[in-house]
Amino acid sequence: MLRSTMESSSSSSSTPPECPVCLQVYDVSDTVPRVLPCGHSACESCLGQLPQKFPQTIRCPACTQLVKFPSPRGPSSLPKNIDLLRLCEKPVEQKKLCHGEISLGSDESGAKDKCGNSVNDRTHQQFFLPDSWSDEFYTEWRRWILPQNAVLIKGAKNDSAYSASLTLKHCFLENCSASLIPLFSVVSPASDSEFRFSYLFQIMSCLSKMEEDEIFELRSMLRMGYRHRTISEIYGLWGNVEDGLCYLVCEEYGEKFSEICSDFPDGFVGNDYGDGNLDGISSFAMMGMDMCEAMISFHEEKLILGCLGLSCVEMDDFRHIYLHLNYVLEMSREIYASVGEFIPGKKAIGEEGVATIFFKLVQKGQFMSPEILLALLKKNQAMIEGSPGVIDSVSYSSDVWSVGCVLIRLLLGEKFTEETWKLGEGEDLNFSAIYEKWLENVSCLLETELGPEFRTLCQMLSRCLNLAQGCRPVLPDLWKSMRKLLTKHKLDILQRVNITRENSSSCCFILGKLCKVYLVRETPTGNDSHGFQLDDKDTRESLENDFGESLSLENVKCKELQSHLDCVTGLAIGGGFLFSSSFDRSLQLWSLQDFSHVHTFRGHEHKVMCVVYVDEEQPLCVTVDNGGGIFVWDITSSPLGNEPLKKWYAEKDWRYSGIHSLAYWRSGYLYTGGGDKLIKAWNLQDCTLACIMEGHRSVVSSLVVSEGALYSGSWDGTIRLWCLSDHSPLAVLGGDIPGKVSSILSIKAEKDLLVSVHEDGTVKVWKNEVLIKSVQSHKGAIFSVSLNGKWLFTGGWDKTINVQELSVEGGCHVDFRPVGSISCGSVITSLLSSQGKLFVGSADKTVKVYYPGR
Repeated sequence: MLRSTMESSSSSSSTPPECPVCLQVYDVSDTVPRVLPCGHSACESCLGQLPQKFPQTIRCPACTQLVKFPSPRGPSSLPKNIDLLRLCEKPVEQKKLCHGEISLGSDESGAKDKCGNSVNDRTHQQFFLPDSWSDEFYTEWRRWILPQNAVLIKGAKNDSAYSASLTLKHCFLENCSASLIPLFSVVSPASDSEFRFSYLFQIMSCLSKMEEDEIFELRSMLRMGYRHRTISEIYGLWGNVEDGLCYLVCEEYGEKFSEICSDFPDGFVGNDYGDGNLDGISSFAMMGMDMCEAMISFHEEKLILGCLGLSCVEMDDFRHIYLHLNYVLEMSREIYASVGEFIPGKKAIGEEGVATIFFKLVQKGQFMSPEILLALLKKNQAMIEGSPGVIDSVSYSSDVWSVGCVLIRLLLGEKFTEETWKLGEGEDLNFSAIYEKWLENVSCLLETELGPEFRTLCQMLSRCLNLAQGCRPVLPDLWKSMRKLLTKHKLDILQRVNITRENSSSCCFILGKLCKVYLVRETPTGNDSHGFQLDDKDTRESLENDFGESLSLENVKCKELQSHLDCVTGLAIGGGFLFSSSFDRSLQLWSLQDFSHVHTFRGHEHKVMCVVYVDEEQPLCVTVDNGGGIFVWDITSSPLGNEPLKKWYAEKDWRYSGIHSLAYWRSGYLYTGGGDKLIKAWNLQDCTLACIMEGHRSVVSSLVVSEGALYSGSWDGTIRLWCLSDHSPLAVLGGDIPGKVSSILSIKAEKDLLVSVHEDGTVKVWKNEVLIKSVQSHKGAIFSVSLNGKWLFTGGWDKTINVQELSVEGGCHVDFRPVGSISCGSVITSLLSSQGKLFVGSADKTVKVYYPGR
């Protein structure tokens, strides 16, 4: 009865035997050792508190096998371990642990898989796959990635931000228009790589490689797009497989505000409305309030926009205006590129040069405050000569300047940008003097056009353009001045608008990374189908290294092994060899060192269906065929023989096909499942039939031994669990699932996860024998599955291997993360992942080995 390694080690005179659960020394009163059907012992009190996963079944705390337990009578009905009690004759004074707090010990059974690796200590190989991102990162960004077929591009791309529509199948409204602007490029793996990363994985990989500042800016933009009504809604991120770019997708109403304003070249106060300027001022005030609210929303998210223009604004169906984030990003990049063109290398720029850059941007309708311009020049390593009289510190008042310019542009029209900039020839003035003269011209033009009735408004707008940041009004005060143009109700005295306080962590958008990552320009020739180009070679190389390094360095190679004359049916690894079985009635032996062919075992008279490696004192290989033959091969003799070490035949009914599945357990039992719907347990030592397990209603297609239980999958669509100690049935999985029954073609189990693949292309994942996920993974039958840690490989009729990452969240939810795929060109019949490689058996008679290239 002293079968447990823990009990054996505790049998020495110096260390008395103890319970493997509570670690209490055995005695005849409180901690009576009781013997389980597997031969291991635990104290009676602990056995009574172990959870029962299935009726009258517990998991042995020593070997983790599921064993029968007479729950109605309790553990007292189990036999005492007399041998252990004899070793505890000498009294041992030890403080006893409370049995009310039981923690199951770790599995110390030394269980091994069919490759001879320890099940508990196994370190999963990374294969040819890069390290993935954290679960927190995936959860945050996965919801922002639109499906690959969610966006339909309309027409040619001739602008940096262009139009598209969203498909109905992804819960968007009919005729839902969108605007796209590129964020970064999605670099594909090497052209000679066999592996192709999935759409989702490529975008997630690029996001995970972004710098913290870039992630902060992008996260802030996305948050803006769904929190604030005055900001365009952001649908998410979308990758275009045609041009290899990832885009930011925003809503679009199709009517740009700048096009509407083109109908009013003289502004809202320069046209005849029939009632003076009142109607124009009212419209202006409504737009001004919306503009202020939108900018305040940016400041609430600790974002300083840095620039603004009419092209950044759109108007919805209710004639409210809002800021369009894509067009803001587009203008920021255009300004960034324009400023770069004015910088003559790294030479110094005088104050007059700064003024030239500043007023050219104003004339183009790209309103950026002087302090932002100075900061942008210094960011581009430009040397400023003299003292422009501007402090390059950026604050929320910088956006007040931009808003003020847009409001003045609405009032005065084109006169604001064309007539206010009048510097006399030959005047040698510094920047501050030039600026003050321009501001004086703007103020005079405002007073002339608006008249004395709106003197307060003129003063407020002029203050917005003050060169000193501290003299500019705050946005809430500007908003109030707009509202007073509409109404002077008594309730307005109760109006309170919170002022957003300056924050040291605030980020200036135009000075950030997203504006520089991808500099956008119109292509002059029109021959570039992309319509985009990077500003310089250094930026292009930096972009590719930052975002594509993890993808471009992944170069998957393939080694093809040829020797079979028919479809490959099974794969196994052990003893430094790769074993492959085939319909050609042979078993091939390959070296794992150089994948050279070592030997061919022949002897089967029927198609060989399965192969397993037996890692015992004498390593063996076992094969079965559809005629009922079971062959045991000696792989240690030298030279290797042509005759099996043992062979016998299962009784076969002519109405059914032979053996379809095979598994081995270290207790010495060999399990076979066949077309007769039965599972048979064979004693490998004497080749005798030990037990027959009945229950399935169709062919038993797959067998797996894991975590102390035998799992059997069948064409009847169910998975059955069997006790390894007495081969009694434990549970049935899938029998109560409503809907059409789909045949199970293969199963794999690892720890508490069980994966089944089906004839209809479905993959199902079970955790602790509870179905937690079912997805349609292939377009046809899935013939094989391999599970190694978090990596799941599936392949079948569609000739493609899908690679997915399983992420178990909260113990009751699993997420399938598509990583990539491998196109094999033939139906996949067998998969095996081991030693950092993926072994694939195909219907084209070959075995392919995929491994990371160097």
